[in-house]
Amino acid sequence: MTAEEIVGRATHMVFHSPMTEERGNRIAADLAATGPATVADYACGWGELMLRILALAPAARGFGVDMSGRDLARGRANAAARGLADRVEFVEDRADYQTRPADVVINCGAWQVFGKTVAQSLAVLRALVNPGGRLFFGVEHWESVPPPERLAAMWPGTAADRYPLLAEIADLAVEAGFRPIRIESSTRSEWDDYESLETADAEEWLLANPDHPDAEAVRDRLDSKRSIWLRGHRDYFGFSMLTLGVPA
Repeated sequence: MTAEEIVGRATHMVFHSPMTEERGNRIAADLAATGPATVADYACGWGELMLRILALAPAARGFGVDMSGRDLARGRANAAARGLADRVEFVEDRADYQTRPADVVINCGAWQVFGKTVAQSLAVLRALVNPGGRLFFGVEHWESVPPPERLAAMWPGTAADRYPLLAEIADLAVEAGFRPIRIESSTRSEWDDYESLETADAEEWLLANPDHPDAEAVRDRLDSKRSIWLRGHRDYFGFSMLTLGVPA
């Protein structure tokens, strides 16, 4: 296993997004309450939100597509354990190669698979939502534009115009033909959990394998990621979750 694979594991995470189970369960219940027959999750990871919707909407069938075979295997195992395997299909491919319209469409934290801008992605996703359906859209934003010294501590090349503000994302959704049913964003606590749990597997591996040939590379990756979080984007980088409807 390479350093990248070790750092990229996320077995401690329930959702691969900064949201609590309480929030995820409420979102799943709201989407299931629309009575969908089909649910599609584009860049699904292990498809946790989709599976929770399917559990609450027993007539629905699900479809998830992602490039990570490891995440898809986790999704299939979770589906089987919950008795959902016969109602969900996981496909390993690029999301933009496997588009299917659905009553509920999920694209959470991966808008880039459908366009170079959020506006372009929303336009593509609008065409994938059946009349009267819903899009659950998760996208990064600035809570407030960071000062230069914080931008310099983030990912290489990060500029003030790299991310929109939440209000701008809502406007883009309306311009794409959606109506915003609910607009929310991750709390600091959800972000802290996300950043900590995303690296927990790697930190535990490093404690158990301090002299492994890959230990130095893993340690460097973890230290860099933590510095970017705590010295750079913490309290500036946001994650918006929009439940968007389309006309019947």
